[in-house]
Amino acid sequence: MTQSSNIRVERDTFGPIEVPADRLWGAQTQRSLQNFDISGEQQPREIIKALAQVKRASAVVNHALGLQDEKKTKAIVAAADEVIAGTHPDEFPLVVWQTGSGTQTNMNVNEVLANRASELLGGERGESRLVHP
Repeated sequence: MTQSSNIRVERDTFGPIEVPADRLWGAQTQRSLQNFDISGEQQPREIIKALAQVKRASAVVNHALGLQDEKKTKAIVAAADEVIAGTHPDEFPLVVWQTGSGTQTNMNVNEVLANRASELLGGERGESRLVHP
């Protein structure tokens, strides 16, 4: 990861992209911000909260099935609980007008949870994160 004091460079399927270093989102959210700069109408917070609830439940189930270790599960659950409580509202900047499937919003939530969970585990944001989105 290339990083300056205010940006980090991440990569997605389209290549490298600069992401503000202080943001919990990642490459796919940043790319969506650039590609879908068509309105100021953001995703309803209820959708973000609902996605965080689903991802929280998924982490618990994956742990119960032996697919994920307890430390990572606890970090993901804690990150999801923060999002559900409304702790990081500025980390969900995407507009409602996307490709129709909601993929960008889903990845925005994944990236925020992964980066925050990584921080809770003592890691960092970006491509060196400890939890994959």
